[in-house]
Amino acid sequence: MAWKMGGNRAATLALLFASSLLLLSAANGADLDTESDDFEDGYVEDVQEEPVAIDGDEKLAYESPVIDAKKFHFADHFDDVEASRKRWVLSQAKKDDIAEEISKYDGIWNWESPQRIVWANDLGLVLKSKAKHAAIAAPLRQPFEFKSDKPLVVQYEVTLQEGQECGGSYLKLLSAGKDTEQLKAFNDKTPYTIMFGPDKCGNDVKMHFIFRHVNPINGTITEKHCNKPKNRLEEPFKDKLPHLYQLVVRPDNSFEIRVDHKIINEGSLLTDFKPPVNPPAEIDDPNDHKPESWDEREKIPDPTAHKPEDWDEDAPPQLPDTDAVMPNGWLEDEPDMIFDPTATKPEDWDAEIDGEWEAPLVDNPVCEKAPGCGKWKAPLIPNPNYKGKWRAPMIENPNYQGKWAPRKIANPDFFEDLKPFQMTPISAVGLELWSMSSDILFDNLIITDDVEVARDFAANSFDIKRRYIDRESDSFVNKVVELAKANPSIWGVGLVAIVALVALTIYCRFGTAKSQDSAAKKAAAEAKKSDDPQPDDEPEAEEEESDERAAGDTSKESTPLSASPKKNQKSDLDDNEEESKAAENREPAQTEESNTKTRKRQARKE
Repeated sequence: MAWKMGGNRAATLALLFASSLLLLSAANGADLDTESDDFEDGYVEDVQEEPVAIDGDEKLAYESPVIDAKKFHFADHFDDVEASRKRWVLSQAKKDDIAEEISKYDGIWNWESPQRIVWANDLGLVLKSKAKHAAIAAPLRQPFEFKSDKPLVVQYEVTLQEGQECGGSYLKLLSAGKDTEQLKAFNDKTPYTIMFGPDKCGNDVKMHFIFRHVNPINGTITEKHCNKPKNRLEEPFKDKLPHLYQLVVRPDNSFEIRVDHKIINEGSLLTDFKPPVNPPAEIDDPNDHKPESWDEREKIPDPTAHKPEDWDEDAPPQLPDTDAVMPNGWLEDEPDMIFDPTATKPEDWDAEIDGEWEAPLVDNPVCEKAPGCGKWKAPLIPNPNYKGKWRAPMIENPNYQGKWAPRKIANPDFFEDLKPFQMTPISAVGLELWSMSSDILFDNLIITDDVEVARDFAANSFDIKRRYIDRESDSFVNKVVELAKANPSIWGVGLVAIVALVALTIYCRFGTAKSQDSAAKKAAAEAKKSDDPQPDDEPEAEEEESDERAAGDTSKESTPLSASPKKNQKSDLDDNEEESKAAENREPAQTEESNTKTRKRQARKE
């Protein structure tokens, strides 16, 4: 029996080991397939790799990133609350064209740790209010001029700690000028050069990148909106985790938008914005009109065609079936609907106001078993002579002149700006928001002209934070789920392993119990065959034997209870001898009791 149970355990371990090998081999195969696919495509995107922990025991510690003022036009990690508060200016303005009670920028801002504290010394700027207008701004250390050969790099973190259903978490790069000198007056009308960041309301999800282009001829300003990325951005609004947003605009007019180091949109300022930067060279002449005689019909009815004489336009599409006969049992004298006989007029019914009361109509119960009630009508069938309204066939129009379009003239407002990168200089950064979610946390906001500087800053702040969060939440179940998503075939392997494990568990639990029961039954049967007394039967036999003899039945020898019905009868002397032998092996109390019984039997016998 022990050998069988040991065999079951060995089989279970062997199955677990085999399943693990299958899962590992599938995972390795999937990785190899992915790598081979990447190389077969012949193209590898130049994207910064996600930081990977060296080992599971690596201790991740956060220290506020060192800010070298020479490398940044603006940088704030918000950990130094006193210095950061001095830098940021709370708006005291009001919105125009809106009710007085909601026109104020009265949203509350605070410097604090995130709700999910990773490190106590890692703070952020948090918008605490919801359903309120909030605005705050800070000046740049030095204005960003778009005249150099260096790119503009904007990077910051956002954590939507309560998720987001409707609201934005974008920032505005405010244009240099008189309108931005007083940041206390910062509002929705304050001129900006670039607006960048996530926004969502319902199912409308956006990643804003808007720049305001100045017409080089007349100085008018037009907002240019970047085309939407191909992939819909959903997770940052749901997972309540920190996410890193980066915008890079280069002097060659190219741009790049990254989320958590991954490119989600890229293109050119010249071709990937609406409306386009440069207007068309020609436009439609507003004074040109289509002539009345202009015929732009491609086909016309054949003027030579005539309606046939036998064409009856008045023929109905359906006719009553003349071959139909009223079914037997049809009750023509019975209406199909009758007034409800059980209905009574309401007590509050006013005939002057409500009119004369009538009981509601119900189905006639007499018609339930009949084919029908009321006047019978023959069913309608299609009219074989029906042709409908006659129309002449269409032919090519011999006078067709094509689709008319106004003539083109030179666009008086035409210009060609081949360097839209050269935008209005930036002197401040601001957050002017309205959201239905509270506790929006902003962190590690930088503006620089060096992509590597921005990456290093993220490596010492965002990357460490996400590595820590991901490592804490990374469990065996998550790994299995991710592996199964990438390799659907693993579901089959795992299912087979689970079914086999369950079967083995049931067998070990119930199969072992059944084998133990069968062994006990076998032992009992052997005892019966050999007439050996059973432990449970001996006391019972002695008690019944004593009772019978106490009743005075001395003429017959009693048959004691035994495990074997074929056991031979014994005399009192034999009983005394057996009890004497058994008494030697019993405890003192049992021996004394047995001797007492023996003395009683001997006395009765005498």
